[in-house]
Amino acid sequence: MRLLAEGLSAKRGEDLIFRDVSFGIDAGEALIVKGANGSGKSTLLRVLAGLLPAVSGTARLLAAAHPVERLGEACHYLGHRNAMKRELTVEENLVFWKAFYGDLHGGAGIGVDAAAAAVGLGGILHLPFGYLSAGQQRRMAMARLLVAWRPVWILDEPTAALDVAAEAMFAGLVTNHLAQGGIAIAATHQPLGLEGARELWMTGFAGAEQGVW
Repeated sequence: MRLLAEGLSAKRGEDLIFRDVSFGIDAGEALIVKGANGSGKSTLLRVLAGLLPAVSGTARLLAAAHPVERLGEACHYLGHRNAMKRELTVEENLVFWKAFYGDLHGGAGIGVDAAAAAVGLGGILHLPFGYLSAGQQRRMAMARLLVAWRPVWILDEPTAALDVAAEAMFAGLVTNHLAQGGIAIAATHQPLGLEGARELWMTGFAGAEQGVW
């Protein structure tokens, strides 16, 4: 499996944010997207996840065994917001996402109880999501990645609101995902503790060469 981006350009509103971004990343690899605020990190992730259209270029997942028509179909996206309903319990939220996504070919998600335990919050499934602290909410949003299998994790500032112990827990989740043949792409200003991760530097709209390894 290989994720290949070629000549990507994108706008936010009427403004061209970046152009001609190209990279390739293989199964078992992580890519950290870095750059100053406004350089296009979040926009790039949203394009990869299928949430924003590219002005030009393509992004594809090359997987001979189980091809997908659109890259977004193979992705989990964890953005700045947690995508969980505050009024529903933690369990109800995770059950919804497990049923909504289902498993893509090639892997299987874990149960809701196991996912909550994996993020260290197994005893609070019965609580409304809105009762949780900011850190607990972020950890439960990470549990959403575990209940349905997607080979590509796209993560925008994933460790925001986490303490040091939770950051280490998250690094373990991503490392395990990579060990199963997954791919992770994360935009962050903070170290994620992922050994051997590659880096893509975004420079904003300053010419054709936007990504620098």
